Amino acid sequence: MLNASHICATNFTYQHYRLTHCLDDVAALGVQWFELWGVSPHLHIDTVQEEDLRDLKRQLAVRELRLACLTPEQCVYPINIAAENVQQREYSINYFRRSLEICESLESPLLFMTPGWGYEEDNITMARGRAVDALAELSHSAESRGVTLVLEVLQPRESNLAPDVRALKGLIEEVNSSALDAALDIVGMAVGGDSVEDYLTAFGPKLRHCHFIDGMPAGHLACGDGNLPLENYLREMRNGGYNGLLSLEIAGSRYWQNPLAPMRQSIQFLQNALS
Repeated sequence: MLNASHICATNFTYQHYRLTHCLDDVAALGVQWFELWGVSPHLHIDTVQEEDLRDLKRQLAVRELRLACLTPEQCVYPINIAAENVQQREYSINYFRRSLEICESLESPLLFMTPGWGYEEDNITMARGRAVDALAELSHSAESRGVTLVLEVLQPRESNLAPDVRALKGLIEEVNSSALDAALDIVGMAVGGDSVEDYLTAFGPKLRHCHFIDGMPAGHLACGDGNLPLENYLREMRNGGYNGLLSLEIAGSRYWQNPLAPMRQSIQFLQNALS
């Protein structure tokens, strides 16, 4: 049953600190799960070396932290698996191929992905087809490495390929791979006009991961800094049998200078709500 042991910390607000500083904070807060945002300077997918990955595994182990998911940066960086430009699309696919290698090295069971996007002035059919083809190819690679891809909804301003649960379900069903599951992003869900029940109905046990944050409804805020009915969401997730992690994808420059405070606030909120 969903409880405080399902809380997962992240490094999304720590880019102005060394990764080891973040890991120290997470360990001190008593959280055992960690989702790694793959971004420079913490872990740049294109430049990280095996020696770096071995050191990171040691850093996690000495703090008794377990890596739950690798989330390569793919919204700020020029990554788009649905890109019309052949070179950009191939670069993006290779970026995720390398991410899968990193998952295997770090023993991360999940690789977090987004569907890319197509030009607003175009019919989305072609871009959607390119996304499906890329996801099918990457799912095949993931399966061979014992990794599962988890795909999330993006807000309409971010992507026109999966702005709601219905579109996300369509992509995952078309790929039809045991190595491609769904992720629930609370803000994406709220902006898309969907509910927790919609996600549980659509995906059942294939709903593998959750970015649990607050918003208005947009914004990746610490729990309590927005106006979303978070306790209701948790109740619905628990009653609906969700058994994945609740990962704190807190983001935004307002938190960069003091990232510990929003992380602690969110963990305490979840501990109280799930007690």
